[in-house]
Amino acid sequence: MLSKETVKETFKATMFAAAALLALSATGAANAQSATEIQLSYKDKKFDPAEITASANTPIVIKLKNLDAKAMEFESKTLKVEKVVAASSDATINVRAQKPGRYEFFDEYNEKVARGALVVK
Repeated sequence: MLSKETVKETFKATMFAAAALLALSATGAANAQSATEIQLSYKDKKFDPAEITASANTPIVIKLKNLDAKAMEFESKTLKVEKVVAASSDATINVRAQKPGRYEFFDEYNEKVARGALVVK
């Protein structure tokens, strides 16, 4: 049988852990809500719009619609992201908060013609 003191200490530790978990969850939700969402489409080997903008130091969520009948691969070496998007489908691309600058992206399957840029201000 556990002593009253052991039960009290276990209860306190459990409540502390629950409060810490709740605080972390709230922080994660706040960060997710503060992300900039950008709509981008891809058709005929072109991004529309070809240049997108976002605020510095804010996470970015790119909602990409591939309107072509073939798959494409969104890639950016400077943003450190790549994602294959099936034909006629949508994808969500999460980008970490960036410093001000210009970040190129492209369709890896059509790299020479299908290019765009994210301008972070």
